[in-house]
Amino acid sequence: MKQISAISQFAGKYFAVFVILFAVIAFLIPEPFLPLGAYVTLLLGVVMFGMGLTLKPVDFKIVATNPKPVILGVIAQFMVMPLVAFGLAYLLNLPAELAAGLVLLGSVPGGTASNVMVYLAKGNVALSVAMTSLSTLMAPIMTPLLLLLLAGQWLPVDPMTMFTSIFQVIIIPIALGFILQRFLPKAVEKTVEIVPLISVLAILIIVSSVTAANAANVISSGVIIFVAVFLHNSIGLLLGYLVAMMMKLNENDRRAISLEVGMQNSGLAVALATAHFSPLAALPGVWGAIWHNISGPILATIWAKSPKENTKDSSVIVKSGAPSVTK
Repeated sequence: MKQISAISQFAGKYFAVFVILFAVIAFLIPEPFLPLGAYVTLLLGVVMFGMGLTLKPVDFKIVATNPKPVILGVIAQFMVMPLVAFGLAYLLNLPAELAAGLVLLGSVPGGTASNVMVYLAKGNVALSVAMTSLSTLMAPIMTPLLLLLLAGQWLPVDPMTMFTSIFQVIIIPIALGFILQRFLPKAVEKTVEIVPLISVLAILIIVSSVTAANAANVISSGVIIFVAVFLHNSIGLLLGYLVAMMMKLNENDRRAISLEVGMQNSGLAVALATAHFSPLAALPGVWGAIWHNISGPILATIWAKSPKENTKDSSVIVKSGAPSVTK
């Protein structure tokens, strides 16, 4: 188990490198990865089940004891990222499928990798975990609604079908994982260290399968959509921080909200785009899975070395769930 734990930690530490490597291989040799596209939804369910195994009631304690930053953060997440994506889609004149895919990336909840980034950035981890958990539970309502309002002009959106899909791929696996760790805590405790490794493998398969399906599209649309994802993420990180600063939250909370707003569950975006739109619409999610796990560590490293005010931080131990899929 110690060896598996070490491998799991190594995979989590170099997650961004593995994502880039697998994406390049799938782009150059797409054929072996194409059949894996049929398992994208199932694999995301596995990742969400892992999140449920690490989710505890204490993760929501901050919502009751100090709700202001959590509520402000979640509101910012579901307002800033969808609207920025909508504006960028118009500004860059993206094709319909890519525009809808970018709005979808902006409309999904935060990914669990943001919790790790907040920890590394010396921010408020408890706030980060609460925001990730709350936004994820709100996703079955918020994501279809936002897509209907902002992306319906580009592609047809069936909110009820998408609600059912998100409920099945997120809420049910999380609930099963949560119930399992509540009733069989000792068994879960012995195996939870392998969860990050399973999650990393699942995300790598998701990214490589969608990259393979979009090998031709990456050549024709890869640059413009990367620019869109880069701007989307950068603006989200900046506006998340500014919103928290305007609400006079402390530096710990600002860093948490910034990373939570800027880093999306790109794996969910990929799965939903593949299931409800097209492989091309999943391309923003693929770039998001790559770039979010590069920009996050860079910003976390900068903040970790930056002085900040001496504030009480109700940080908790970072859960060992998946990187952002990709959170």
